[in-house]
Amino acid sequence: MNRRMLQQAQQMQARLAKIQEEIAQSKTEATSGGGAVKAVVLGGSKLESLTISPEAIQAGDAEMLQDLVLAAVNEAMEKSHAEASRKMSAITGGLNIPGLT
Repeated sequence: MNRRMLQQAQQMQARLAKIQEEIAQSKTEATSGGGAVKAVVLGGSKLESLTISPEAIQAGDAEMLQDLVLAAVNEAMEKSHAEASRKMSAITGGLNIPGLT
């Protein structure tokens, strides 16, 4: 590998590391039930917080509340993964490099 190619590879590696760190620190939120449940995901893989409105609890329907929680968490995870893929694609030029997202 010539010197220029090595420098380009190192620059890309540095950009990838920066994007991966940004992704790891990014917060994504989603709501369900008209805002009755809000989930915040950190880095696409960790549920950071879950907020349930008192009205949703007072409704007394545990199954509905479970569905709302699942919907909010799953949507937040999906949004986070989509954003991570978009950011990585911008760096890799659309190449699918295993292990980066």
